[in-house]
Amino acid sequence: MKKEEFFNPPKTINCNGKIINLSSPLVMAVMNITPDSFYDGGSCRNPMDAIKKAEKYLAEGADILDMGAASSRPGAGIIDPGIEQQRLLPALRAVVKQFPEAVISIDTYHANTAKAAIEAGAHIINDISAGNIDREMFDTVARLQVPYIMMHMQGRPEDMQQKPVYKHLIKDIAGFFSEKVLQLKGKGVHDIILDPGFGFGKTLEQNYQLLAELEYFRIFELPILVGFSRKSMINKVLKVSPADALNGTTILNTLAIENGADILRVHDVREAREVIKITGFYKKQR
Repeated sequence: MKKEEFFNPPKTINCNGKIINLSSPLVMAVMNITPDSFYDGGSCRNPMDAIKKAEKYLAEGADILDMGAASSRPGAGIIDPGIEQQRLLPALRAVVKQFPEAVISIDTYHANTAKAAIEAGAHIINDISAGNIDREMFDTVARLQVPYIMMHMQGRPEDMQQKPVYKHLIKDIAGFFSEKVLQLKGKGVHDIILDPGFGFGKTLEQNYQLLAELEYFRIFELPILVGFSRKSMINKVLKVSPADALNGTTILNTLAIENGADILRVHDVREAREVIKITGFYKKQR
């Protein structure tokens, strides 16, 4: 073991007995099984579409497929779990059958959907609400014994961008994570991933402050996930649409890795994989 690994051992997550090492950043590919997502809504209309998209992402180097059937764009309402599962489960089962070795996370804030998805072959739960929308989520994750991604969001998608206010942005988010991590570990959940929630209840300036101080969250000694892909924090600065925000996304992903990110959640897998390769090579030369 290298000296730096002895003092800072590599982070890992346990996915149903499969140990995933985060000594190098991972790429999580966004798979929206919904007609109303802000960028790629409607691109996965049926299980065959999902298989084609999963095949493309895996070929480009995705480490995790993140499947979700509820839009969380600003202004979106809370989806009925029955509708969510009608959209999600057929596509999930098809992808699991076609790619049995793929690691799959499920983007949901409903505990029942989380349970159904894990039973259908998924491995990780990705909850934008950190258990605040469905109070059964923490107990469900504890029973399932699966890795849990919890995101910070001020408010809910329908109102999160209506003048978000913080006393101290970084300390407020860290305090939120401290409380949630304590609750989860008390229930026996130990594979926890933190997502500071770029674009979720933050102003443009707050998003960039959060990126600049991302390293602060390494105090938790837990993996950090970031999701900038084609979001308004890029579009507003560059005056472009989401369709033209790939270059901006790549820039932010590069900065995030430099500041301690472990997982990049993206729509564009090949480009994110290239960011990881180049930043990794660069760090070896320093």
